Amino acid sequence: MEEKEWIKVDETTEAHKALLVQSILGEYGIDSVLLNKMDSTNIMMGEINVMVSEDRAADAIILIDAEFL
Repeated sequence: MEEKEWIKVDETTEAHKALLVQSILGEYGIDSVLLNKMDSTNIMMGEINVMVSEDRAADAIILIDAEFL
C-alpha cells in the first residue's frame, strides 16, 4: 500500500473553523486530517492545520476559497 503525502490547505487558531473546513471537504468526498499544533499550556500559541492528500490539494483549496472559509 502506497503512503499518502499530506499537504496543508488551511490553518486556523480556532478549532471550530478547522472542523467546519474538514466537514465541508468531507461533503465533497475529500478526505482530510487535522494537525493540531496548539500549545497545550497556552492556547493562544500555535495553529490547527487542515491537511489533504497531495492529489486532492488543488480541489480542496478551490473549494475552501469558494466557500469563503
